[in-house]
Amino acid sequence: MTENEEFEYVAPAVRPNIQLSPGQSAHEVAYRTAHDLLSRRFPVEALEILEPALADDPDNIGLRSMRAWAYMLRAQLAKAEAELRWLVERDPSDAWSQHSLGRVLERQDRLEDALGPLRLAAVMSDDYDHHAAVYRVRNRLAQRQE
Repeated sequence: MTENEEFEYVAPAVRPNIQLSPGQSAHEVAYRTAHDLLSRRFPVEALEILEPALADDPDNIGLRSMRAWAYMLRAQLAKAEAELRWLVERDPSDAWSQHSLGRVLERQDRLEDALGPLRLAAVMSDDYDHHAAVYRVRNRLAQRQE
């Protein structure tokens, strides 16, 4: 490469090779593959896997959780909120869904709305990060009132 040439790094496309193992459903493979992609920060590719599986089974809580996570990573906050509200309605005791809903509302600067789900998640899980989110939102709300 010469001094005047520009170097541009392009990451290789992610195309998961989905294969069913004996006794494994297509939905299980979609969930596992989507989780792997999302943990590596590939939400677009995860959605490509999830959408067909959800078209076949729209009430699958695991797949919808993965789709909510993908929307959160893509900052598609309205879609993430709708997905998370559906999940919380189905299972209000799911601390992950409650916390994620609170975080999505916080990211939309809807702090008053975020505080309820964040508090529930903190109480249910006793997770440090969940308590920290409550503290952070309460402080931001207090700063607004000053």
